[in-house]
Amino acid sequence: MPTYEYKREDGTVFEFIQGMNDKPLTTCPDTGQPVKRIISGGGGVVYKGTGWYVTDYKNGSRPAGKDDSKPDTSGSTGSAAKSDKPDTPPAE
Repeated sequence: MPTYEYKREDGTVFEFIQGMNDKPLTTCPDTGQPVKRIISGGGGVVYKGTGWYVTDYKNGSRPAGKDDSKPDTSGSTGSAAKSDKPDTPPAE
């Protein structure tokens, strides 16, 4: 249920929890003073889940160091040079 803010005629503000379909309060339940519902900032955005993903960005931007379009030139694999011949399965 949402929390609404009300302002009493003396200028003090209080919050009241009520259903969205309930009518706004006209008097304060504690003091009996006339009240008006005020527009509040509401709650902040709540992000739930495991985190952000590269696929979440429409413009294709990626975090620094995560560009998959460039080949790995680090040479840390230690593999021999590749030949121009396609890979063939071993003979049985």
